[in-house]
Amino acid sequence: MRIHIQARGFELTDGLREHTRRRLQFAIDWASDDVRTVNVRFSDINGPRGGNDKRCLIQIPLNGSKGIVIEDRESDLYVAIDRAAERIERALARKLKRLRQFQHDRISRLETMHIDAFEEPRFAA
Repeated sequence: MRIHIQARGFELTDGLREHTRRRLQFAIDWASDDVRTVNVRFSDINGPRGGNDKRCLIQIPLNGSKGIVIEDRESDLYVAIDRAAERIERALARKLKRLRQFQHDRISRLETMHIDAFEEPRFAA
């Protein structure tokens, strides 16, 4: 799993980068077969004025489906990362569950169609 991290409006420190990687790996490493890339973007919306203006945006593209995008804003960027990581974990679990259920239903329908196609027609006696 590749994690791409970008920051706008401030410098990305090694500590922030490492915290983000560690937190995301802990949250979504279980889905590494389905998740190849994670994009993380940080920004400081209000600049030096303060407030709940540190934004953490996490995007996970998925094959065969729309990806997942989670955004969180806090005054402390570390808190925003933690909350966004928790939310992305839950959203990813729901999304993958739905995708797997859809694939299972689709395969079941195809198997039924395959069996029906080879059955001999029954005639009333």
